Amino acid sequence: MRTEVIILQQPMSVCVPPNHEVTLRVQAIGTGALNYQWFDKQQTEVAGGTEPVLTVSLQISGKYICRVSDLYCNYQFTEWVKVRILDEPGVSHTWKGEPHIVIHPISQTVKPGETFTLKCKALGKPAPAYKWYRNGRILPKQTTETLRIENASVDTVGSYLCAVSNILEERWSEAAEIEMAPPDPKPEPTLMATDKVALLIGNLNYNNHPGLMAPTMDVHELANLLQQLGFRVVSLLDLTLQEMQTAIDKFLQLLDRGVYAVFYYAGHGYEHSGRNYLVAIDAPRPYRTENCVCVQKVMHNMQNKKAQLNIILLDTCRKWYKQKGPLSDIKPSAPLGNTVYGYATSEDAEAFEVQDGGKSSGIFTKYLNKHVLKPERVTHVLEQVSVDLGKDPLVRGRQVVEIRHTLTEPRALTDPVRTSGHTMELCRRDACWKQANVLPCRRSLDFQYCGVKVELSFSALFSNVLVVFASLKNSSTMAQDCSLILESEPQMQDIFSGSGRSEEMDSLLVNSGETPDCTLRLCCLQRLQGPLVIKVTLHYTHTQTKERLTESRELDIGRPLIASCKLNQMKPVDRRQESRVHTVDHMSNIRYSHHQNHPRPGRPCTRKAENRLQSSAKSSSMSSNEPEENDENE
Repeated sequence: MRTEVIILQQPMSVCVPPNHEVTLRVQAIGTGALNYQWFDKQQTEVAGGTEPVLTVSLQISGKYICRVSDLYCNYQFTEWVKVRILDEPGVSHTWKGEPHIVIHPISQTVKPGETFTLKCKALGKPAPAYKWYRNGRILPKQTTETLRIENASVDTVGSYLCAVSNILEERWSEAAEIEMAPPDPKPEPTLMATDKVALLIGNLNYNNHPGLMAPTMDVHELANLLQQLGFRVVSLLDLTLQEMQTAIDKFLQLLDRGVYAVFYYAGHGYEHSGRNYLVAIDAPRPYRTENCVCVQKVMHNMQNKKAQLNIILLDTCRKWYKQKGPLSDIKPSAPLGNTVYGYATSEDAEAFEVQDGGKSSGIFTKYLNKHVLKPERVTHVLEQVSVDLGKDPLVRGRQVVEIRHTLTEPRALTDPVRTSGHTMELCRRDACWKQANVLPCRRSLDFQYCGVKVELSFSALFSNVLVVFASLKNSSTMAQDCSLILESEPQMQDIFSGSGRSEEMDSLLVNSGETPDCTLRLCCLQRLQGPLVIKVTLHYTHTQTKERLTESRELDIGRPLIASCKLNQMKPVDRRQESRVHTVDHMSNIRYSHHQNHPRPGRPCTRKAENRLQSSAKSSSMSSNEPEENDENE
């Protein structure tokens, strides 16, 4: 009687080191003699694999299957059997196939909600089985060498073990401790501003006090850096008291909730009864509080605007002066936690500027400009300025930065601007700011008689300093040897033309993108009382008659830059003050007087105002600039 081929014993998978000899066995019954044929994973017949026993020695893992058949074309295939190769050291030559763990699970610290994985691998003949345990309790259905736990929580922490066994023996892995990491702290909300505005004032050409060199470069460089940080900057030089007060009032109009505001001043200053005063260029000698701008009053007004961040940076002296006259009337502001004062020097001390290698700079502003672009809390930036200034050998022991603040949040000058939800306010501030910063458009002038065309372009060094460039744009057969002269009506002061101005200051006046044939600098635009007219005079030689001829054209550019803000509207003059306070008309023709002391190269110069009666009697050393009636020691 014929019977089908029946496989009684399947070959068993194994897990062994490379080149380890492995014997695979199959046991079957059927009618008559049985035939055996082993195949590899490519289903290719294994050479010599025609017995119920197959011996192999492998370097890489492989799979095998055996076909058992009888003489009557009946056959059966065994299950696929795997010979897995693990190239791990530490297996003894006497190893007989009992489980040998080569990879143990590793302890981990996981975050809530994460997925973590534990692995255990072992050699064995036959291949071992795996069972996972947590805290001594078996984990159902976890019977592979890899344990994967999703959504980690307090219920999944603990001690994990893996039991590895085959018919020969059972082994346990090392314990893996799973701990829960503390949850990540909630990210700090990104601090943002609804706008960023800055007013920078530098006073250098004083009527009755020593002139300064550094405010020009200090204001120009800081303005450029703040613009890189997204600030709307208004930068002004040489303001009278009225102009300073009006400029500050205009600046306050730019402030609103959420705005970052920076007020910077470089020039003469002093301290009286705990309050700081900024000296206007028309301050008399001796000056009093009513001739100056009170810093604390400026901050009080900034606070009233509910701005998000109010910063006042003062590169000026703080010498104590006893004076007659009323103190500025200031009421205390609400504690809004948003104010920062950065003083270039400490109480009753001087702030210095230095000219070295052709560059003039206030030492405080020099280091402020070095750090101002850093994305750090504004008080940390000032602390770095303080550290650098403290190491400067020119002022060590004589000038120390002082920082005062009420910040309750780590706000930085680099914080981004968020405009959403503030469109109307932003448009209003944008229009107000542009009023002081929009340049005249590039214009072309045709000289009809000679056929020459001249192009005028404009550049702003500061909000009250305009540079006019004139360039010849075409040649004419009627004109040769052309030259240009630029003039303005009314004539405007050029504060850069005085003796002692450094080469670096003059370098500001050259626009690297322009190669003009003629340049005109127009300073103190805030003193314009009407439109500004640019007169272009062309001198040329007539090609036929050889006569030297002159032709002129005029261009009305209105009130450019800060002139449109009308900072200097004519007011009735108090005749009692005529002997001490210069009128606007006189100020428009300032010249550099004999008492202006410019610092020598490499030497620090103080930013204190000097008494006229003493200036001729004392040297220009740092200790000599003591104002007679403004001196605490008198």
